[in-house]
Amino acid sequence: MDTVGLGLFFEDLPLGRQFQTIGRTVTEADIVNFINATGMQEVLFMNTEYLAKSEDIKGRVAPGALVYSFIEGLLVQATMQYTGLAFLNMELDVKGPVFAGDTIHAECEVIESRLSSKGGRGLVRTRNKVVKQDGTVAMIYTPLRLVKCKD
Repeated sequence: MDTVGLGLFFEDLPLGRQFQTIGRTVTEADIVNFINATGMQEVLFMNTEYLAKSEDIKGRVAPGALVYSFIEGLLVQATMQYTGLAFLNMELDVKGPVFAGDTIHAECEVIESRLSSKGGRGLVRTRNKVVKQDGTVAMIYTPLRLVKCKD
């Protein structure tokens, strides 16, 4: 019997491969729980009266770290079970806000794929675009991961 939900091996991630995750709606409860768990007690995230009077931000904004974490969770569930070995590096660029009620997903492209100097593993870098329900890009990041090769 096949097991579903297993990760992708190095050989499954050639240069240029593209895929996307399922979507995830960010809720107000998600934002409150995240900022309380992390200690990000900033008025931008906690003070709805401040946000109501703000000319720049209209709505309950999600911390970029929360947005990134949700996308990583979607990717781990879909691509890294039993095959992901290490998260080594990344660059991150926040392009715009994500608010409570926005649904986000990742559109990924393999931009680097090479065998590691140690056998049985490879290095894979993807360009991950975090896309909102209206098609706008909220974030782009480029993680480098160590991934198992097939036996």
